[in-house]
Amino acid sequence: MENLILNSICLAAADANVGWLPELIASVVIGGAAFVLARTIANTLHTEDLEQDAAWRYDVNRINELRRNDLMYRAFQPVIQWLARINRQVFHEYLPEIGREIQVSGLTRFWTAEEYLGKLELIAAFLAPVYVYVFIHILGPAGIVTAIVSTVMTGWLLRRRLAARARYRLLRIKRRLPFLLDLLTLLMEAGATFLQALDDAVEQFGDHPVGQEFGRLLSEINMGKGRTAALEAMRERLDDDEITSIIGSIIQGEELGTPLARLFRTQADVLRIKRTQRAETVAGEAGVKMLLPAIMVMASTVLIILGPFVLGFIYAEFM
Repeated sequence: MENLILNSICLAAADANVGWLPELIASVVIGGAAFVLARTIANTLHTEDLEQDAAWRYDVNRINELRRNDLMYRAFQPVIQWLARINRQVFHEYLPEIGREIQVSGLTRFWTAEEYLGKLELIAAFLAPVYVYVFIHILGPAGIVTAIVSTVMTGWLLRRRLAARARYRLLRIKRRLPFLLDLLTLLMEAGATFLQALDDAVEQFGDHPVGQEFGRLLSEINMGKGRTAALEAMRERLDDDEITSIIGSIIQGEELGTPLARLFRTQADVLRIKRTQRAETVAGEAGVKMLLPAIMVMASTVLIILGPFVLGFIYAEFM
């Protein structure tokens, strides 16, 4: 009898311990998750500079600036750098073009092409679970393939969005460039030096892309870079035929001693002529592009008008 009572007490104690075990494990998991979340948030908000040595100080400075400017890079820096190493091997042919588009689109210059591509891939990866959930809910197991295709398409569309952003910003620069050259001409004819005129023009255009690009040109000149070298860097950065021609003319005028005011006025007139020619070209192409919609509208009109007569004739024959 005593043994039976002792066995019952032991079994009850064991059941009590087993009942507390899942709660204990759940508490430990929740506590660990809360600690990891708090640590991640702290690392995300923390922007202290990384330690650097003499060999890598320039790259570390770039990373520190990028951590200050981009929240996503600060939160997922190891993942983005890991993806960047893969991109250097897989997409090495496309990286120069991506790097140029990053510069033209006005993004921070601290991005490298492979790292920015890694950021886009990470955004697409974050959307992948949403695609999996939605398409499996709609299509069943076959939705996994659709989710994978949607994830790849998201990365591709983000890449195309960067190219479209670069083209649009370059178009804005070319639209306002004649006015900036006119302002430089007026200021230099009034007695200002090139740097003084450029400083006033940059201040006048403010945050417009053309003001930002010439502001960067002014900063490079003020930091000691030669005027020709700064103009060549701007030409390589924008890499547009019209802007390349203008900057090439300015550099040639610098070498030959041509007055810059006269050169700026000439280039502004050339830009306006090219803008007019571009508008005429677009207007000429409009007629060709409207030809197919016009034919479809005419065919639809003919069907609407003649359709009832044709149907009446057909039904009359059968009856």
